Amino acid sequence: MNPFSIANTTREEREEIVRRSLSCGGGGCDNCSACGVLGGGDPWDLFLPYIEGEKEIADVNREYNARYVHGR
Repeated sequence: MNPFSIANTTREEREEIVRRSLSCGGGGCDNCSACGVLGGGDPWDLFLPYIEGEKEIADVNREYNARYVHGR
Protein backbone atom coordinates (compact mmCIF):
# COMPACT_ATOMS: atom_id res chain seq x y z
CA MET A 1 0.00 0.00 0.00
CA ASN A 2 1.36 3.40 -0.99
CA PRO A 3 0.50 5.95 1.70
CA PHE A 4 1.07 8.80 -0.79
CA SER A 5 -1.27 7.52 -3.50
CA ILE A 6 -4.29 9.53 -4.52
CA ALA A 7 -6.55 6.71 -3.37
CA ASN A 8 -5.11 6.84 0.15
CA THR A 9 -5.03 10.62 0.64
CA THR A 10 -7.30 13.62 0.66
CA ARG A 11 -6.54 16.79 -1.26
CA GLU A 12 -5.50 18.45 2.00
CA GLU A 13 -3.15 15.58 2.83
CA ARG A 14 -1.59 15.72 -0.65
CA GLU A 15 -1.05 19.46 -0.27
CA GLU A 16 0.69 18.85 3.06
CA ILE A 17 2.83 16.09 1.50
CA VAL A 18 3.99 18.50 -1.19
CA ARG A 19 4.50 21.32 1.31
CA ARG A 20 6.69 19.11 3.51
CA SER A 21 8.63 17.71 0.57
CA LEU A 22 9.46 21.24 -0.61
CA SER A 23 10.78 22.30 2.77
CA CYS A 24 14.36 22.60 1.55
CA GLY A 25 16.41 22.25 4.71
CA GLY A 26 13.49 23.20 6.92
CA GLY A 27 13.19 26.74 5.57
CA GLY A 28 10.28 26.10 3.26
CA CYS A 29 9.74 27.94 -0.01
CA ASP A 30 9.17 31.40 1.41
CA ASN A 31 11.33 33.93 -0.43
CA CYS A 32 13.21 31.18 -2.26
CA SER A 33 13.79 31.31 -5.99
CA ALA A 34 16.06 28.31 -6.38
CA CYS A 35 13.55 26.21 -8.33
CA GLY A 36 13.02 28.99 -10.86
CA VAL A 37 16.71 29.82 -11.11
CA LEU A 38 17.60 26.16 -11.61
CA GLY A 39 14.96 25.77 -14.33
CA GLY A 40 12.44 23.74 -12.41
CA GLY A 41 9.72 26.35 -12.43
CA ASP A 42 7.18 26.91 -9.71
CA PRO A 43 7.01 23.70 -7.65
CA TRP A 44 3.35 24.29 -6.79
CA ASP A 45 2.51 24.36 -10.51
CA LEU A 46 4.55 21.20 -11.01
CA PHE A 47 2.77 19.25 -8.27
CA LEU A 48 -0.72 20.69 -8.78
CA PRO A 49 -1.90 17.65 -10.80
CA TYR A 50 -1.00 15.46 -7.80
CA ILE A 51 -2.61 17.80 -5.30
CA GLU A 52 -5.78 17.90 -7.42
CA GLY A 53 -5.82 14.10 -7.68
CA GLU A 54 -5.16 13.96 -11.42
CA LYS A 55 -1.73 12.26 -11.43
CA GLU A 56 0.17 10.18 -8.92
CA ILE A 57 3.20 11.90 -7.44
CA ALA A 58 5.50 9.25 -8.93
CA ASP A 59 4.17 10.09 -12.40
CA VAL A 60 4.72 13.82 -11.86
CA ASN A 61 8.29 13.15 -10.73
CA ARG A 62 8.92 10.74 -13.61
CA GLU A 63 7.71 13.26 -16.20
CA TYR A 64 9.82 16.02 -14.65
CA ASN A 65 12.95 13.87 -14.54
CA ALA A 66 12.44 12.71 -18.13
CA ARG A 67 13.12 16.26 -19.31
CA TYR A 68 16.70 15.85 -18.13
CA VAL A 69 17.42 12.44 -19.60
CA HIS A 70 19.10 12.55 -23.01
CA GLY A 71 17.11 11.10 -25.87
CA ARG A 72 13.62 11.88 -24.53
